[in-house]
Amino acid sequence: MCLEMGAPIPSAQYSITIRAEIEHRPGMLGRVATAIGDAGGTIGTVELLALESGHTVRDITVNTGGIDHAERVVAAVRGLPDVHVIDTTDRTLRMHAGGKIELRNKHPLRTRDDLSMAYTPGVARVSSLIAEDRDRAFEYTIKRNTVAVVSDGSAVLGLGDIGPEAAMPVMEGKAMLFKEFAAVDAFPICLDTNDVDEIVRAVQLIAPAFGGVNLEDIAAPRCFAIEDRLKESLDIPVFHDDQHGTAVVVLAALLNALRLTGKSLEDLHVLVIGLGAAGVAVTKILLEAGVRSVVGCDSRGAVHTSRFDYADGSMSSIKRWYAEHTNPDRLDGAPADVIDGTDLVIGLSGARVLPPESLRRMNRDAMVFAMANPNPEIAPEDAAPYVRIMATGRSDYPNQINNVLCFPGIFRGALDARARSITEEMKMAAARAIAAIVPDDELREDYIIPSVFNRDVAVAVAQAVAVKAKATGVGEAEPVPGFAEQDTASHALPS
Repeated sequence: MCLEMGAPIPSAQYSITIRAEIEHRPGMLGRVATAIGDAGGTIGTVELLALESGHTVRDITVNTGGIDHAERVVAAVRGLPDVHVIDTTDRTLRMHAGGKIELRNKHPLRTRDDLSMAYTPGVARVSSLIAEDRDRAFEYTIKRNTVAVVSDGSAVLGLGDIGPEAAMPVMEGKAMLFKEFAAVDAFPICLDTNDVDEIVRAVQLIAPAFGGVNLEDIAAPRCFAIEDRLKESLDIPVFHDDQHGTAVVVLAALLNALRLTGKSLEDLHVLVIGLGAAGVAVTKILLEAGVRSVVGCDSRGAVHTSRFDYADGSMSSIKRWYAEHTNPDRLDGAPADVIDGTDLVIGLSGARVLPPESLRRMNRDAMVFAMANPNPEIAPEDAAPYVRIMATGRSDYPNQINNVLCFPGIFRGALDARARSITEEMKMAAARAIAAIVPDDELREDYIIPSVFNRDVAVAVAQAVAVKAKATGVGEAEPVPGFAEQDTASHALPS
């Protein structure tokens, strides 16, 4: 069935389960399915729960295009004769009910002996060892495998400043990804403050319990100051994923795109649209990798040292840095005004900010990474006539640039190496490891970046990061392959 123009597009995020009692005779289930289809829903699974008294009870899973659309789908089923809708369930809300993560014990507590070793009196011996040498917390506590996911809820997804409570589901999701892809235990810490000093102090105070800190969804420019101060004051890795995770995966995708087009980093002309946390970090990693020509645009147009807000001193410090390190020709205007001769456009701003016809003025084998979510800076369908390689942040298009390809593995590697920080060299190693997952014989325009479900990615990233950390003196431990939590304690009797 073809949906009418403007009809809602069904997706899993608006998936519902309809529990219905249906008269048990031929054709009835087909009528229910037809009603759902005519209403624009997409049926997933149909589960038979009961058959009794001439009726069946079934759970029917349906993807819909939004809350209003879901209600229309349910209404269509309710309108059928001999069908009774018992209830409906929002599957996304059900997944989040009670939270998505939990704490589990690693050792059973079945006997008095178990209790005496796990808690008092035996635990006092372990605490005494750590008191004598605090570094032994990495051996005898969860510290060596635990990351704090810290947010103030000020820049959550595309929702903006929604507060710490509303940020919790996102941070829980982040913790799930850490565990699923890299066996890292992560815990959400959502702080009820937007004050830089308070956030920095709060993280400093809780740092003894964690082996690393992942900053998340903190608005710019606060995020830059918070990360810098924590990196300076803590001896564990601090990583703002909105900045550096995005930058690493963008670089990985670009490395493979260059393998296809035959272009070089040094000769590339790049236009970055959107100069928030991610846009600045992407620019920095590209410059570090060897790109020499970058023009960045914010909401006021191209940034340069002749722009009015640079001259009058009102431009923020990070934008001043940007003006001084990019766009030496001081190109001026909106993105469409400065796109001429560009090889790569990177979008980290908002929906449809770039007219499709402007892509015509890019260089041959043009590349566009339009990563605004859910609606990219330019729709892939509109860009198709003009570009060779298209990537987005969406899962329903090829070449999804997704941070989950980076942060689980980069923290796994940093923890395994007992790294004190995550350096530019470690980020570069992560990007190259992600890119190398795609072999030459599989590389093509619609496959320049591996799937987020490719389990080889986190393993490769972790190993590359750990090796680089040890080689550069940032890490203390020898890197080890695999994700099995390493038993690093000697367990010898104390002298």
